[in-house]
Amino acid sequence: MKYENPTQYDAQHAWKKASQLAPPPKPPQPHFYMPAMPSMRLIRALDMGMWRCRRRWLFRRHILPLLDYDDQVLRDIGYCREDILWANQLPLKVDAIHALEARQAPHHAKQEKA
Repeated sequence: MKYENPTQYDAQHAWKKASQLAPPPKPPQPHFYMPAMPSMRLIRALDMGMWRCRRRWLFRRHILPLLDYDDQVLRDIGYCREDILWANQLPLKVDAIHALEARQAPHHAKQEKA
């Protein structure tokens, strides 16, 4: 992919960097249960909580600085300033990166048809 200017490359790179973190795998089910062992649901809940915190941190680190660029660069990578600000206001339980991608999917489909 060829970029017209380095700013557009930086913006696209920031988006890719923020969306690379995959959710943690489910913990394996033990063959036997030991009384001192915490529940697997608790372990999974803690893993997912840490994952959500990390994703939100990546969003704030890589996506929010895109607001410093002008609207043309944001449109070139497929996002607008209002959508990024909307995703920043979502509760912590919601993955902002995934919600932003889902919100932009209908816009991309309209642009491809046109």
